[in-house]
Order: sequence, then C-alpha cells, then structure tokens
Amino acid sequence: MNIQTEKLNLIEWISRLNDTSLLEKLRKIKDDYSKSTDWWDTLKIEEIESINRGLKDFEEGRVHSHETAREIYEKYL
Repeated sequence: MNIQTEKLNLIEWISRLNDTSLLEKLRKIKDDYSKSTDWWDTLKIEEIESINRGLKDFEEGRVHSHETAREIYEKYL
C-alpha cells in the first residue's frame, strides 16, 4: 500500500470518528508534530559548512575507506 492510499484511508476513518477523546489525542499528535523542528534547522553555520565541505570532498572523490580511517584514527579510539 502506498503512502497516498494510507493517508486517504486515515482521512476516511477520522471523518467517521465520534469519539471526542480519540479526536483530542489525534489533535495533540498533530500539534506536537507541527512543533517539531528538523535537526538541520538547529545546526550552527559552522556545522553546516563542515557538512558541505565533506559532501564536496565526496563528490570530488576525496574519500578514504573505512579500513584506512581505522588505521589513521586507531590510536585515538
């Protein structure tokens, strides 16, 4: 079942509900979800720049294998 079908099924089900306590719980879920922020929006500019530098390195092939990284950083672990 795809997500659009699932949404429509939920909409139909909610439209037939008469239980106010259940509707209140659903409203609370909706409100809590609306208040949540994307973790990306909480990053500092320095963190975003660092991520972007890493993505650029990846795109340009400047990467190391897991084994190489372990060899380099093993002394720090």
